[in-house]
Amino acid sequence: MPEKIILDCDPGHDDAVALLLAHGSPDIELLAVTTVMGNQTIEKVTRNALAVARVAGITDVPFAKGAHRPLVRAIETAPSIHGESGLDGPVLPEPAIELDARHAVDLIIDIVMAHEPGTVTLVPTGALTNIALAVRKEPRIAERVKQVVLMGGGVHVGNWSAVSEFNIVIDPEAAHIVFNESWPLVMVGLDVTHQALATPEVAAAIAAVGTGPARFVGELLDFFGHTYKDAQGFDHPPVHDPCAVAYVIDPTIMQTVRAPLDVELTGTLTVGMTVADLRAPAPEGCTTSVAMNLDNDRFWGLVVDALVRIGDPEL
Repeated sequence: MPEKIILDCDPGHDDAVALLLAHGSPDIELLAVTTVMGNQTIEKVTRNALAVARVAGITDVPFAKGAHRPLVRAIETAPSIHGESGLDGPVLPEPAIELDARHAVDLIIDIVMAHEPGTVTLVPTGALTNIALAVRKEPRIAERVKQVVLMGGGVHVGNWSAVSEFNIVIDPEAAHIVFNESWPLVMVGLDVTHQALATPEVAAAIAAVGTGPARFVGELLDFFGHTYKDAQGFDHPPVHDPCAVAYVIDPTIMQTVRAPLDVELTGTLTVGMTVADLRAPAPEGCTTSVAMNLDNDRFWGLVVDALVRIGDPEL
């Protein structure tokens, strides 16, 4: 049976690829897409999500707009990586579907509560604001969610500071709530996603698909590659967010370690740092795990296969 997921995202180039992977994989049933500020403002990332839906031919999945700012801190976006639109590079088509009338937080709660316990996985690939608000508004979802598989954090490296990853550091209070809930949680962080590099061989495999969505991804990666080279020195861009979706499709694609995880809220130099206690085997009852290694070839194989399956929808 396909894994039922809610994708909570802030498109964003890699979020767009994550959405295409989720839609195109036969092993995923995409229940909803919710948006959160992050890579750009909530208006921009929501518009981007709807544009990607049109590229992919997604017409039967609810999309809902979520939190417009972090719980406590001022909003921080990433135009140096994603451009002023949040999805610079390709020409974005006009959306063909309307937003769900509900706030993203309410849509998340409604879907989780309407499904059998242990059947819905939350896949946040942006700030964790919506997820934190949802579990605070309706605490019962913590025991009903199958797992939370998030893209964010890192054990050994940061990208927005020396030790902090962007999705976590822009709303560390939300991340602290999500990491300390009782649900099973897998952190797919920079330790893995910095291995998911869009090399020329990857770009060639995507181009060979020859469809509109594949060309769209190629244009995304071309823009993303240049900004990552300029901003962070990568020869080939790491494509973070689809890694979380890939884990849900096939957990064996990564090596994970069960370990206590928490988020630093007060350090002068370390706010937003995700702290994994790897000193000893995880204690009994530990519900958090961290991904450490990625099978890169199998990962990109999933992305290419999803693009093949999506085909060439009519725009």
